[in-house]
Amino acid sequence: MSVTSSSPNPSGTTPLESISGLVSETRDYFATHVTKSSQWRKEQLRGILRLLNENEGAISAALAADLGKPEFESKFAEVVTVETEIKSVLRELDAWMRPQRYPTPAALMPGSSYVQRDPFGVVLIIGAFNYPIQLTVLPLVAALSAGNCAIIKPSELTPASSSLLASLLPRYTDPRAIRVVQGGIPETSALLKEKWDYIFFTGSDVVGRIVAKAAAENLTPYTLELGGKSPTIISPDADLKLAARRIMWGKVLNCGQTCIAPDYVFVPSELKRAFVDECKSVLNQFFQGNVSTSKDYGRIVNERHAKRIAALIDKEKDKILVGGKYDIQSKFVEPTLMEADATSSIMKDEIFGPILPILTYNDLNTVIEFINSRPKPLALYVFTSSSRFSDRLLKETSSGGVSINDVMMHFANPNLPFGGVGNSGQGNYHGKFGFETFSHAKAVLNKSVYGDAPARYPPYTLGKERLFRFVASIYRVNSATFGKMFKLVVLPLVIAALAHRAGFTIGFKSNL
Repeated sequence: MSVTSSSPNPSGTTPLESISGLVSETRDYFATHVTKSSQWRKEQLRGILRLLNENEGAISAALAADLGKPEFESKFAEVVTVETEIKSVLRELDAWMRPQRYPTPAALMPGSSYVQRDPFGVVLIIGAFNYPIQLTVLPLVAALSAGNCAIIKPSELTPASSSLLASLLPRYTDPRAIRVVQGGIPETSALLKEKWDYIFFTGSDVVGRIVAKAAAENLTPYTLELGGKSPTIISPDADLKLAARRIMWGKVLNCGQTCIAPDYVFVPSELKRAFVDECKSVLNQFFQGNVSTSKDYGRIVNERHAKRIAALIDKEKDKILVGGKYDIQSKFVEPTLMEADATSSIMKDEIFGPILPILTYNDLNTVIEFINSRPKPLALYVFTSSSRFSDRLLKETSSGGVSINDVMMHFANPNLPFGGVGNSGQGNYHGKFGFETFSHAKAVLNKSVYGDAPARYPPYTLGKERLFRFVASIYRVNSATFGKMFKLVVLPLVIAALAHRAGFTIGFKSNL
């Protein structure tokens, strides 16, 4: 089989005219059924593990070039997170692939019922610029664990990372099943015109709508990992020092360019000054008093986004509580705290930068009403010592995920689903949830050739109808019921009969 190269040309983009061929060849390869075996899936996952392990330096260099990302952040957020996920998947994959048994109702017995997980086929994965390795490779891990082939479109805003993935993936994984397409809007548009078995997109809600519309043309299922304004609520009894440290870490990580970064904070009115002071102290500790020269603070992805964030600061300069400096040319924006309320311009859209609006409240009802009056966020954070306080927010608000007394760390648990709700996304992934996202749950009834019921066939009579109504009414009696009866009644009787036949007797001693 000839394989068209997916390597970029010197301009760093994949030729538009080659895209249809790439998709067609990948579909032909999936049709060989090679990707469905456990062995093949594990080989690809182990290959990605080697890729990450053997190229940590190159990955860190690419992320530094694209985002000024500190080496520690690169390893922690883009390498170790993915490695942990892969190791977890490798440990559990065989169990996930086994057919899952379900009870068979009495009306369908004798027979057995189970669900078999089938790969969708050829999937499209569109990555994001803010975590160009992690948010491209993690969905790829899920797709491969389910036995799919994948064509990947990394973000054009991070060319060094995109080029690195394009050069490394064919060396560590099956190049006939995993292809990388590089480029910008024209290449993405060309990809979306193709027929896919599944589409996975990470990015803004604006582009998410475009992806959903393209998928609808072919009735293609999809997952959208978007974003939104993720709120943080501090209770009156919260540990303020801990809250400030963790919230500010979440806000300065990757310069706030994280879809689940805390977007704004509600703090009790009487604690506002103390919270702001704690945040200022934390920033001094993090960056030794000079964030602009710190090796531990990254940069905004490009000048266009730096200008957008700077404009938010300039629009309400009189509301700055901490920070506020920026340098567009070097893509630097200082961590900035700003006073805000429901009408502030900074509260309209997701910030996606190192600005943290501070809102105050006196009554939790107003906080809940405010959150519920806006599009559902991707994440919600609560800092409190009271389970009653956190339980109420869990019960009365809707969000993609929640961390209590921390920010963003629910994402790091490979055993939890990650995804949005409403405007913040559709579908989820990570661990088993990713395996299930990229596979079809196929229902299988294996009916015995014995015990055919004549009543199901014409000519239909009133007696047959009554029989079927009776059988349908005992839906609670199924194969699981018979299994329990066998264990509790039949099996003990059989054992007792065999014991009696062998000459054993069972007696009961009475003290009467």
